[in-house]
Formats: sequence, structure tokens, C-alpha cells
Amino acid sequence: MFKLQWKHLGLALALMLTLLIAACGSEEEGSSSSAEGNDEGSEEVNYGEELGYEITGIEPGAGVVAAAEETTETYENLEGWEVVTSSSGAMATALGEAIDNEEPIIVTGWSPHWKFQKYDLKYLEDPEGVFGEAETINTMVRQGLQDEKPEAYKILDQFQWESADIESVMLEVSNGTAVEEAAAAWIEENSDKVAEWTDGTEAVDGTEIELAYVEWDTELASTNVIGQVLEAQGFDVTITPLDNAVMWQAVAEGQADAMVAAWLPGTHASQFETYGEDVEDLGPNLEGAKIGLVVPAYMDIESIEDLTPAE
Repeated sequence: MFKLQWKHLGLALALMLTLLIAACGSEEEGSSSSAEGNDEGSEEVNYGEELGYEITGIEPGAGVVAAAEETTETYENLEGWEVVTSSSGAMATALGEAIDNEEPIIVTGWSPHWKFQKYDLKYLEDPEGVFGEAETINTMVRQGLQDEKPEAYKILDQFQWESADIESVMLEVSNGTAVEEAAAAWIEENSDKVAEWTDGTEAVDGTEIELAYVEWDTELASTNVIGQVLEAQGFDVTITPLDNAVMWQAVAEGQADAMVAAWLPGTHASQFETYGEDVEDLGPNLEGAKIGLVVPAYMDIESIEDLTPAE
């Protein structure tokens, strides 16, 4: 009788332990499912709402800004979005602050640019092709420059470099180095490349030449580099910052001799249409340029189509 009671008690305890283990397992599965559900929910971030349905732009009239504004009309999911213009510097500051705080931001971006060296960024895919394909940065000179200042014309015509070259200058400037110093350092470290630009030319004695540029980081770097190369050949160089349209107009009307800042075929399409017949295109000084909407890599978004319209 005593042995039988203990046997029954043992069976009862075993049954209770089995039920307890099963219950704990169900709770863990439920917790896991709940956590997975929360994770899935957390991935569905409404970036538009967090950003106030605003894209951070640069100067009004810039081609990348015009293209960004066109996206708000082309993509139905961007209904109610706005491109807020400012300046290249203000855009870069806003981008840096957002990244420091791991916050979302969408900017009008282009490459080459030092921000791609400093931050982990990505272009949003553009299925509608509003921003176009890869671009070139071309050198434009005024009519008659070849006859009047042939040495400058030849140097400008032979000026050509790559994204890694210009980005190295830009990154130094962004880190606090004066652009003149960064340009001089690059020239000293790349004497072979500079020699190709000046090949076949003779030094001059104080011939004046004026280069116009738009105050983008790319053009600040390229204009200072080529400006110093011209100075080393004996030219008296003036570099003048201007707005996009005014830059083109200045070269077209002969108020400036040249610019190395023509983004084609997209960014400066309207300016080229207006002034293209009145300037001489010496061709690309840099290939593989690109414009588009740029976001930090940590944002869980890949395409413009992933954004949602304003509510």
C-alpha cells in the first residue's frame, strides 16, 4: 500500500513537471513571436513623417535641385514633399548633424564630393530616371581665347583628372585645410599629372586670366588647382565665384575667360541650352560624375519609390 501511494505520487509529480515545462515553452514562444512582431513593426519607419516631407537641397537654380523638384512631380508617392533650398555648405552641415545623431535625412547629392569619403552614404534608386545617367564635368572657355591666350587655352584643354584626385583635395578642405594649401599640396604630390596639363606650353609674363566657378566644393577644388597651375606658368589669375547662370553668362559674354565647372548633360542642361552656342566646349575634365537623392546608409530605404506621400 505504501509503495503504491508513492508510485501514484511520483506519476502525479511527473505530470505536473511536464505541464510546467510545456507552459514555460509556450510563454517563451509567445514572447519570441511578440518580439519578432515588434521588430517587424519597428522596420516600418515613415521617414517622410520624421522629415516633415522635406528634402534638404542646395542653391536655388542648381541642376540637382531642379531634378529633385521634378521628382516630387514625377513620383506619385512624393506628393506633398518639398525641396528646401539652402547652400552646399548648409546641406553638408545638416547631413553631418543628422549622421552624428543617427537621424534620417535626404539631401540633394552629387559625386565627386568629400561627403562620400567621410560618411557611409548611398544614392536612392531612381527608377523613373529623373536624375539621368552618369555625367561629365566639362571645361568651357570664351570664344577667341585660343587666339588671344593660346598657352592658357592649351593648359585648360589638357586639364583632366579623376574623382579620387578631386575628392582628396575636397576632403582636406573639409577637414579644415585652406583650399589654397590643399590645392598646392595636391599639385606637389602629382607633378607628373600636372606636367601632362602643361605639356607643350611656354611660360608667360603676367598675362591676365579670369576663371569663373560656382561655389560647390567640387568647383572650389578644381578651380583652385587649375588656377595655381596657370599661375606657375606665369599667368595673373583671378578666380570669381558666381551663381550657376551668371557663371555661364560671364564666359559666354567674355567677362570671364573660362570655367572648369560645367556638369553635363543634366545638371547644367538649361544653362547649356541658353549659352552653349556662345562658349567653346573643351570636353570633360572629369568623367563619372553623378547626381541624385542621397541618404545615410543606416536608413532602411533603397529607392525613391519607398517613400510615402504626405498625409
